[in-house]
Amino acid sequence: MEEKKQNTDALQEKAGISQPPTLNLEMAARLRASRNKAPSVSELVEGILAQDQVALSRAITTIESTALKHQQQAKEIIEKCLPHANKSIRIGITGVPGVGKSTFIESFGKLLISEGKRVAALTVDPSSSISKGSILGDKTRMEELVKEKNAFIRPSASGDTLGGVARKTRETIILCEAAGFDVILIETVGVGQSETTVHSMSDFFLLLKLAGAGDELQGIKRGIMEMADSIIINKADGDNLKAAKMAKNEFSRALHLYPPKENGWAPKTLLASALNNDGMDKIWSVVLQYFETVKANHYFEHKRKEQNKFWLMQTIESRLKSEFYANPAVKKELEIQLKAIDENRTTPFEAAEKLLLMKAN
Repeated sequence: MEEKKQNTDALQEKAGISQPPTLNLEMAARLRASRNKAPSVSELVEGILAQDQVALSRAITTIESTALKHQQQAKEIIEKCLPHANKSIRIGITGVPGVGKSTFIESFGKLLISEGKRVAALTVDPSSSISKGSILGDKTRMEELVKEKNAFIRPSASGDTLGGVARKTRETIILCEAAGFDVILIETVGVGQSETTVHSMSDFFLLLKLAGAGDELQGIKRGIMEMADSIIINKADGDNLKAAKMAKNEFSRALHLYPPKENGWAPKTLLASALNNDGMDKIWSVVLQYFETVKANHYFEHKRKEQNKFWLMQTIESRLKSEFYANPAVKKELEIQLKAIDENRTTPFEAAEKLLLMKAN
């Protein structure tokens, strides 16, 4: 009898180890309570203006959706939020994979929050060209920042957009500004042409670099260096500190080879260790100096107007592309031309010309 009782006890479920809280519990409870109810556009906008992060998240999901009904709702949300936007500092952050962008954003974001700022971090995860999926793991990497009440982290999949910049990042910035965030941090995936797009939607462009990774010569090349308003040599700690100081000197000398910037600002090179929270205060000080300069010479307003013009052209291109591929006649002819290419009966250029002429007519 005792043996039988012992076997029964062995099958009983024991209490597991409770998981530590890694998210804002209040926000999680509100999200669960509102999940079954689809809010109206007015309710979402009211929530955004009241700094409700759940409403902000749902509104961003709406503008990222490709469903027709959501696109119309997104248009209304953006129009109602626009008068409350354009009041933040937008900082673009780029660097090669492994440079420590996520760790930097967490460390820098925590400093800004300690200064009384509300911070939104918009990060872009690269989508697989095969499965089309993304990990969206930035909240996991920023486990301390995600628990801050005045922080908002939104990872988005890059999809098939050029350079990996999420298609709706520009609209997401508008919503975050309407929600009262003082600083918007926009991270690129660091794969080349995404820097140009992020530069076009940010006020201050931060380039993260590594020492001793063969990055010095690469960084001196034209293009990315000309866009940077500040260069940060990250991971300047431990045995890497000496190499980081040498890299800082190399980049500082390289910056003097470029012509003066139109905005009248001389880019600064700084050392930082995001892992140890070193150098964050100096970087923020440089950002504030930059804004004093560009607001005094009125370049800030000029750049914001140029950004709007750029996004007008981008929107037109995106709309034309979308309408082209959605045309039933184009869809049908495209399949014919793809088959013709497979069978070597035409060239890609001839096929493209035929499709474009057909749409034009």
